Amino acid sequence: MLFAVDIGNSTIALAVNDGDKWNETWKIHTDLSKTSDEYYLDLKEMTSALGIPLSEIDRAAISSVVPSLTLVFGKVCYKLFNTEPLMISNKVRCGLVNSSIPDEMGNDILCNLASAHALFPHDNVTVLDFGTALTVSTVSPSGEVLGVAIAPGLVTSVNALAGNTAQLPSIELLKPDSVLGRNTIQSIRAGILVGFSGLVEKLVSMTEAEIGASVKVIATGGLCRTIAPLISKIDLLEKNHTLNGLKLISDLNR
Repeated sequence: MLFAVDIGNSTIALAVNDGDKWNETWKIHTDLSKTSDEYYLDLKEMTSALGIPLSEIDRAAISSVVPSLTLVFGKVCYKLFNTEPLMISNKVRCGLVNSSIPDEMGNDILCNLASAHALFPHDNVTVLDFGTALTVSTVSPSGEVLGVAIAPGLVTSVNALAGNTAQLPSIELLKPDSVLGRNTIQSIRAGILVGFSGLVEKLVSMTEAEIGASVKVIATGGLCRTIAPLISKIDLLEKNHTLNGLKLISDLNR
C-alpha cells in the first residue's frame, strides 16, 4: 500500500491507497513549529485510530510546497514505515517532458499536470486548483508544461478582506443566489465567488487564445465544488486529483 503526503501551505493531505482506490484520506493543519517527532506521534495515533496496518504500507511519496517540512515528513515516513519516501520533483519520472518543468513550479502543480496528462493524453489540459492560492496550469498533448497562472485563493482573499477592513467579517463561502447582495455576507459571497469564476474563465479563454487550441478543464482543491457551478467550462471535477497525480508519479518510479 502507498502512503501519500501532500504538504500545502495551509493543510497537509494524508492518504492511503491499496492500488485501486484511496482507502483513507484526511487533512491536518500545516504547523511549521512541529518537529518530526511530534508529527510522528500525531500520525501514529491517527493511523492507529483509523485501523491502518502500518506493516502493509510498503512505500510512501511526498509532495511538498513547504521546504522546511519536506525533510520532517521524510523522517516521519521512514520511522513509521521503514521505507525511504519518494520526494516528488522535476527530477523524477512523472509522465511529462521533464525539461519543460520550471524549477520554481510547485510539486502540487506537477502532480496536477501529471494526472491531467494521463487522463487526457491527446488534449491540452488546464487544471484549476482552488487552494490557498488559485493555480491555473496547462499541459500539452505531448506532455509539455506550457505554463501556470497564480492568484490569491478564495479563502485567502476573504481573510485578507476581513483582516484589512473594519466592518467586513470573515465568512463561510457558499454559492451566492445573486450577484446583487442585499447584506454584507451575501455581497462578499457574490464578489468573491462570482468574481473568481470570471477570473478563471478569463484565464482559460486567454490560455486557449494563446496556444491556439481548446483545452480540457479539470477542477480540484478544497472549494472546487462550491465554485464549479459558476464556471461555464469544467470537464472534470475531482477532489483527489493532486493525490491521484502523486500516486501516478509514485507508480512510475517503483
